[in-house]
Amino acid sequence: MTLPLDGTLQDNQPDLPRFSDLPLRAELLAAVEELGYTHPSPIQAESIAPLVEGRDLLGQAATGTGKTAAFALPMLERLAEQRPERARGEAPFGLILAPTRELALQVSEAVSRYGARLGARVLTVYGGAPVGPQWKALQNGVDVVVATPGRAIDLMNRGALRLDDLEIVVLDEADEMLDMGFVEDIETLLDATPDTRQAVLFSATMPRRIEILAQKYLREPVTVRIRREAVAEGEAPKVRQTAYLVPRTHTTAALGRILEAERPAAAIVFCRTRLDVDAVTEMLTARGLRAEALHGGMDQEHRTRVVERLRSGRTELLVATDVAARGLDIDLLTHVVNHDVPQSSEAYVHRIGRVGRAGREGVAITLVPPSKVHALRAVERLTGQPIAFAAVPTAADLRAARLDRTAAALRERLIADLDPDAADPDATPVDPDGVRAMLAGLTAEFDAVDVAAAAIRLMQEAAGSPEDGEDIPVVSMPRSGGPRESRGRGGAAGTRPPKAGTTRLFVNAGRASGVRPQDIVGALANESNLSGRDIGAIQIHERHALVEIPEHAADDVLRSLRGSTTLKGRRANVRRDRGFAGAAAGGSRARRD
Repeated sequence: MTLPLDGTLQDNQPDLPRFSDLPLRAELLAAVEELGYTHPSPIQAESIAPLVEGRDLLGQAATGTGKTAAFALPMLERLAEQRPERARGEAPFGLILAPTRELALQVSEAVSRYGARLGARVLTVYGGAPVGPQWKALQNGVDVVVATPGRAIDLMNRGALRLDDLEIVVLDEADEMLDMGFVEDIETLLDATPDTRQAVLFSATMPRRIEILAQKYLREPVTVRIRREAVAEGEAPKVRQTAYLVPRTHTTAALGRILEAERPAAAIVFCRTRLDVDAVTEMLTARGLRAEALHGGMDQEHRTRVVERLRSGRTELLVATDVAARGLDIDLLTHVVNHDVPQSSEAYVHRIGRVGRAGREGVAITLVPPSKVHALRAVERLTGQPIAFAAVPTAADLRAARLDRTAAALRERLIADLDPDAADPDATPVDPDGVRAMLAGLTAEFDAVDVAAAAIRLMQEAAGSPEDGEDIPVVSMPRSGGPRESRGRGGAAGTRPPKAGTTRLFVNAGRASGVRPQDIVGALANESNLSGRDIGAIQIHERHALVEIPEHAADDVLRSLRGSTTLKGRRANVRRDRGFAGAAAGGSRARRD
């Protein structure tokens, strides 16, 4: 069995030791048993004992395999051992770093649940929330802090987060933190911890930069690598992979058409942000599709209900972020749709692995703007499988498909109404609802085909078939060098206008301050609701920088930053770029996909 959303514990490995065989105290075993688990997952079975012993550990396992419990249970075990010696107002015992606020909240919830019987005090700190309550909680004393890197540094610089007596530090989803540009923040925090602390690093992938980080900060670590389970012959996923090349500004509209054409029985649509999830869900619902949202802004009870509705067939589509859908396993899933190209090839493989299981066929669909074709080519190189490109259905295609479905439904009804077992086939058909009599009257006045056509049109109008209007623009495949960017007029020399649907922020720090693109990505992702995937083109100049973000998120981002943020340890003001104000709103400046 698996938890529907958390994925932190699994009971599908009966050949592994039982939790009761691991060096965990009764309170922790009771918490695990209460959740209904007896056997640890492979990453838990191999990690818990050395971590309880105080060893450093470098762990690699795919998302959803139980990494949270693998480090949380040993941390709580060691906390309970040392608690009698710890004063209540002391510095935190453990620090867990996570790349996003959603994951930080999810990890914090799990640690609190496991440590409830021990009275463990767990605090989550992240950007975009007021500092005051977090500061006060730290002053009152906590045992475990779960934090995003930027907010952890902010609280440390303010003297609120003390790391001098830290016993354990954990880097969760380390590869994603490095992808988001947090490497300098992570090194700053690790350098502030004592040499005697235990260090734990978990990552879904193990690129060279993760190995370099581990060599620098881990001492003779135990290495645990959990490979993907081998699939028996004949049981390999049968996934039809298709990509649609669409202008970025038409992605959501194209998604609606593709889903109507595919008619999935059960599908997950992956989006990058909560805002995208809500917008896509609203659009799909307006098209008459049964879609529901799933993201980190919902409480666990709500999320569980949404997933159960998909499992039971009451919902066709689940629109979700990666974080919210972590650990989700639905046997009846037929389609996985990438509203945006995933950030990494590994993430793509992980997503499509949710369909086509146990020899069943599945479909993976990806919407690709021209600027992201290279990312899909990287996926092909990783998997060794080609991904076919298809044309987005036109308005005429959808009308034809709707008529085909109507014809099929009419045939089924006609067959059902004509009873082959009737005693007298020449007898007058029964007409209890008067439909035949009505049609007889109409066909005496009008042509029978005209009557049927009018009836079908009325039926489609009553069903609310969407009007698709103009066709989505066709974009050509970019050449190997990638699509060229046109230069806009009216801005600074060499500066193009922001593309449609985005706005540009001005940051008063640039190359002279040592600012790099990853510094800006990390700062914005830490202090606002944006993830690194939401942030577009970044231009670094000598004294300032320009960064593109979604137009609909601009006001929330600026409110979160309150006009300034921290870059390279210094305060930097952030505001809308006045040079291109209104460009994204559809003014006279150039628009580009």
